[in-house]
Amino acid sequence: MDLVRTTNSVPYKMPVVFLGHGTPMNAIETNKYSLVWQELGLNLPKPKAILAISAHWYTKGIGVTAMQHPKTIHDFGGFPQALFDFQYPAQGDTELAHQIKELLSPEQVILDQGWGLDHGTWSVLAHVYPKADIPAVQLSINSRLSGPEHVKLARKLSELRKQGILILGSGNVVHNLYKMNSQSDAPYYEWATQFNESVKQNLLARNIDRLADYMRLPGAEMSVPTAEHYLPFLYITALMEEEDPIHILVDGLQGKSISMFSVQIG
Repeated sequence: MDLVRTTNSVPYKMPVVFLGHGTPMNAIETNKYSLVWQELGLNLPKPKAILAISAHWYTKGIGVTAMQHPKTIHDFGGFPQALFDFQYPAQGDTELAHQIKELLSPEQVILDQGWGLDHGTWSVLAHVYPKADIPAVQLSINSRLSGPEHVKLARKLSELRKQGILILGSGNVVHNLYKMNSQSDAPYYEWATQFNESVKQNLLARNIDRLADYMRLPGAEMSVPTAEHYLPFLYITALMEEEDPIHILVDGLQGKSISMFSVQIG
């Protein structure tokens, strides 16, 4: 069976995108981040489907959502009721889920029926594709893999770009909730700005090996106390090809310790 997806019968290569998603409230607010996400949706070629890699599905092993109607997961607490009431009713794509399982072989991939779309995915897609009219699946992040192993795994997904699939990473390259400080006059943490800048410069230099060995970058210990918010970015950079242009969509920190750095590659 031919699995190649096309637009107007002509294959094209989709860009890949990483978005710093920040607070879940960005899903229902109009601000400088959500406006960028809206503009992104207007400028991207319309994908056949979306493969999302979210910081909030961090597992022992690999899963891919394989249900026809993924639920909207409200995986947070302490926010207004309006956020809990929000639904993102995108369809799933069981054919794509099975293809991802094949592409990642011989790694064991579970065709998951219990997860859905968590807020790392729907909080940004609510602005990029507000009609929820594009099928979406999520791939979990295997907590047992090293940075270089994630890069090797991600590259197995590269042919999806040629099939009109948008691969979207959602996390934050700097993510330290315990050090958040929303006071406007509070100084930025040196470690956060150091790490954010080092990530950006290594990306622009296309130095994927350095990005994969991220704990050696300056400021990493405080900027990445746990790996799950950084790794979606690594998946997207791993899919960069030599001819792909790099477009930085957002830069800077929210709450002094959450990087909103976002990039389109391709």
